[in-house]
Amino acid sequence: MELAEIITPERVFDHVTGASKKKILETAAGLIARQFPELDPNELFDSLVAREKLGSTGLGKGIAIPHCRATHCGSAIGTFIKLESPVDFDAIDRQPVDMLFVLLVPKAAHEEHLNILAKIATLLNDDRRRETIRRAPSPQAIYDALVTPL
Repeated sequence: MELAEIITPERVFDHVTGASKKKILETAAGLIARQFPELDPNELFDSLVAREKLGSTGLGKGIAIPHCRATHCGSAIGTFIKLESPVDFDAIDRQPVDMLFVLLVPKAAHEEHLNILAKIATLLNDDRRRETIRRAPSPQAIYDALVTPL
């Protein structure tokens, strides 16, 4: 699966504010539910928080990949959020997070879920790509940096 199959320019958000991990996850759930009315923002928020309680999705280097299985989600949905200011996300390297790739998958998408997570983690582990995204002046430029091979 290509990243462009699960994310669109309309699901890339820049300069998002929030003072805590929970507030950012609440904001993310709301942003996603606005584009997918069949998804309940409160249910998404609860699912994302429950997943974080199992272990932080903060990978290090300012990146987090919050993810969960979602009721009424027919296919994988990706949303990218670049924060106005970094937030503590209990990341493995203890560095605050300024970029999140939020992933929702259908309840039964076990192998697909893991494959997509691995692809996103590999993509965002690339130093050049991360810096390109951080310097990107617009959501469209962020999207292009996410889906275009470097």
